[in-house]
Amino acid sequence: MQYVILAVLVILVIAFFVMVWKASPYWRWYALTTASLTMILAVVFIFPTAIVLKSRSAWHKIKEDLETRYDGAVAQQKVLNFGDPTDPTAGPGAVDLNQQLAQLGTEAGRHWRGLRVGNIQDRAITLVQPPRPEDDPAAAGDDNAQAAADGAQQTLVPGELVVHAFADQPRPGFEFPVPNFYLGEFRVTASDANTVTIEPTTPLQPQQEQVIGNRQAVGWSLYEMLPLDGHQIFIAAGSEPDDENLFGRPDEELIRSLLGDSVSEEILQSYLRDGSRATPEDPIETVWNKIEFLKPYTLDVDSPTQSGVLQGGFFDGSGRALDSRLQHGGEKGVQFKQGDQLVVKQEAAEKLFDEDVAKLIDKYYVRPLNDYRFGIRNIRLRLKELAMRKAELEFENNVLQEATRSSQNLLVEYQDEALKLEQDLAQTRIETEAITDYIQTLESRVKETRETLVRLYRSNQEIENEIQRVYASLN
Repeated sequence: MQYVILAVLVILVIAFFVMVWKASPYWRWYALTTASLTMILAVVFIFPTAIVLKSRSAWHKIKEDLETRYDGAVAQQKVLNFGDPTDPTAGPGAVDLNQQLAQLGTEAGRHWRGLRVGNIQDRAITLVQPPRPEDDPAAAGDDNAQAAADGAQQTLVPGELVVHAFADQPRPGFEFPVPNFYLGEFRVTASDANTVTIEPTTPLQPQQEQVIGNRQAVGWSLYEMLPLDGHQIFIAAGSEPDDENLFGRPDEELIRSLLGDSVSEEILQSYLRDGSRATPEDPIETVWNKIEFLKPYTLDVDSPTQSGVLQGGFFDGSGRALDSRLQHGGEKGVQFKQGDQLVVKQEAAEKLFDEDVAKLIDKYYVRPLNDYRFGIRNIRLRLKELAMRKAELEFENNVLQEATRSSQNLLVEYQDEALKLEQDLAQTRIETEAITDYIQTLESRVKETRETLVRLYRSNQEIENEIQRVYASLN
């Protein structure tokens, strides 16, 4: 095709110059020159014009391809953000995942992962943030990375902040190390862009001192708040609630890998049974009732007062929301219509049953959630009490041992005295027998002497009587 166009162009040029040659006797020189230059320029500019048209055609094709790709990217972005309603296996979208992540972030507060021990001096522990590769998935989720994006690199962790430290350990199936040992509660005493110095707020336990002193904790994680316990975190991915499982199917492999042999079988079963149907043997505090409202009902779920999470927690003593982010708002509370279903505790369900507001549908076993902040403090106080009790028992044991040693010494002395007394008793018996024999001998001799004296006395009486008769006869 291009050769045909070129041939036509050559013919047109030849025809033009032939016409100019034929008209030259009748035109002036400047007309001939202008026409010739115009023709030459027209022929010359045909080639860049063709190049421009070819380039425009290519760019137009690229534009159409980009528009097609843009439409596909917009559709794909919509699916990624909001999920695919036509595909139940596609999972939730990024918006839902971000909301879940924001909820977890609200519960956990700020955190700093992947820290390393730089120096340990007395009570002060210096942690260093090592450089991370750009493709590290943990770097994208840390709050300190977000702080770097905002230009707030003056301090790694805010000063005087109370944080909870955990030792990290790699686990199969996780992209980054996860906490596996609680190192204690610390206060930030100094911090810069890459290091942070912390000191414990309370005396550490011997196990914590051993792990920290021996540098067994390779990686450290600092959390502004202790994580909140929950039910959904132990549910298998993709599992949905049904009549048999209130929250979904528990991920037994995950539960056993996380808890392992560190808990009793009873506690392990409480995680595996979480959300299943209740049995008559279950304690009343673990039984929740699924009810259906028989008529409209209004429930007040907001506390009259508001406070931050760090001051009063999320809920008050009656279970109503304290944090403004969790409060329902409005003056009417939460309203239920006839036919609405709700899962409540046994006590609340019985109250609704007594008011003929709702009816029972089913009962479920729900694992009581752990308040780790209260639990750790309670354990710390309990350990302190046990340590004091141990000291008392050790003191009493020392006293008893000292008393036992004294008793044993006295027993030895008494045994020596008893041996001597037995020896004295034996000697006394021998002497008593000798004295008895001697007394018997003396008594025999006394008896004999007495008898002799009696005979002598009688003999003397007879002699005296004889002398008196002789004397009387002489007178």
